[in-house]
Amino acid sequence: MSDLRDLAYWRKQAATVSIRSQAYIDGRWADAADGATFETINPATGKALARVAACGAQDVDRAVAAARKAFQSGVWSDTPRSARKATLLRLSHLIETHREELALLETLDMGKPIAETLQYDIPEAGRTYAWYAEAIDKIYDEIAPTGPGVLATITREPLGVVAAVVPWNYPLLMASWKVAPALAAGNSVVLKPAEQSPLTALRLAELAEEAGIPAGVFNVVPGLGAAAGQALGRHPDVDCIAFTGSTATGKRFMEYSGQSNLKRVWLECGGKSPHIVFDDCPDLDRAAQAAAIGIFSNQGEICIAGSRLYVQSGIYDAFMEKLEAHAARMQPGDPLDPATAMGAIVDGAQLQRVMSYVKSGEDEGARLRAGGKRAHTDSGGFYMQPTIFECPTQSLTIVREEIFGPVLAVTRFESEEEAIRMANDSPYGLGSGLWTSNLSRAHRVSRKLQAGLVWVNCYMDSDVTVPFGGVKQSGSGRDKSLHALDKYTDLKTTWISLA
Repeated sequence: MSDLRDLAYWRKQAATVSIRSQAYIDGRWADAADGATFETINPATGKALARVAACGAQDVDRAVAAARKAFQSGVWSDTPRSARKATLLRLSHLIETHREELALLETLDMGKPIAETLQYDIPEAGRTYAWYAEAIDKIYDEIAPTGPGVLATITREPLGVVAAVVPWNYPLLMASWKVAPALAAGNSVVLKPAEQSPLTALRLAELAEEAGIPAGVFNVVPGLGAAAGQALGRHPDVDCIAFTGSTATGKRFMEYSGQSNLKRVWLECGGKSPHIVFDDCPDLDRAAQAAAIGIFSNQGEICIAGSRLYVQSGIYDAFMEKLEAHAARMQPGDPLDPATAMGAIVDGAQLQRVMSYVKSGEDEGARLRAGGKRAHTDSGGFYMQPTIFECPTQSLTIVREEIFGPVLAVTRFESEEEAIRMANDSPYGLGSGLWTSNLSRAHRVSRKLQAGLVWVNCYMDSDVTVPFGGVKQSGSGRDKSLHALDKYTDLKTTWISLA
């Protein structure tokens, strides 16, 4: 891991960084068929970085056709697993080799601090490709325990064409969670990055080609969700949609599947994750720090953000003082400054959306305890202070709806039963967390929380070896771990009579 350099270094690099702006289809770079483009904006300055090809239905048709042709040819799907492994390991190595460049592109495109992209986002994406590369030739098929006159085999086969539609908050990392297992399993992939942050996906296409992934096996179609995303969702020759984003958009992909070919749809959607601190918390300061990081890191633009905080009455006042102190250390700053803990909101529309929730909280009777205002307005960028509301009731809009910004709703509770009831009172079920010194309580509450992820005495810790996903309206299926391969393979039963 290289050092973080300094602000002057990153500003110099930003002035000369190379940006790809065309679609990557069938091993070639191309403009959108109709010549359409869209601007991608630097959230720190509000200025345009590039005009990127805005792919539409015709471009999606070309990408899907290329992916299908490559799949049926066997150039990747029939390649021995050991060969796919070697290629994906080369891709992982190239991501690490170009870590600084990718981190800079991600920071410029999305507004997150360079320290996060350089030290976590990009290295973790590279590790994801390496992990699935290493996993794919260690998964065995099965023989069913039938009678002696039968040989019944159960084999995993790739689906065909996988469309990966990924969000803007962790552009390269979220793509890796879908593209790596899909490619490892032998599929062809069409990646549609979010229009707010397409740059690292396009650079990834160059690296994939350099690694030796054949033409047509991996395609990137930047574009608007209503055009490129919908075209993929409705396409009759796409076998699977893997989507991360809002619950509303996830529901539309389910509709598109029913309106087309009943393609399987795997969703990682919204969250409104509860973070519970009991009065037997083993370390109040550590819990307060985790609560602040859990909502204010990445500008609060995290699906698993601990955006609902529940603190038991006996420790409430002491905890809130510590929370405010940690929040004060996470004021927004220039994303290119390695000392910055919180960057810029991804664009003006998202900032206005977040600010509307702040107004809603004030109008509905929540107490604004910290923040609530824009910051660095003279920069032209989209900065916002870390914001803390104390909420007297669970009916408030800021408690019910996903904000996707640095806004924390805090509620006091008395009993364990009350905390569980409030935590589960949500249409979402992605992340959750609790702090306690009582082992029995840790097990008991973890089992009762309706969430795909539960953290005990920590928050947002992660590793590629464990599944990631939610329940209720937070989605279906799991990213990461070996379980992700279930999304991109079919099971085939072959029954052979030995009589």
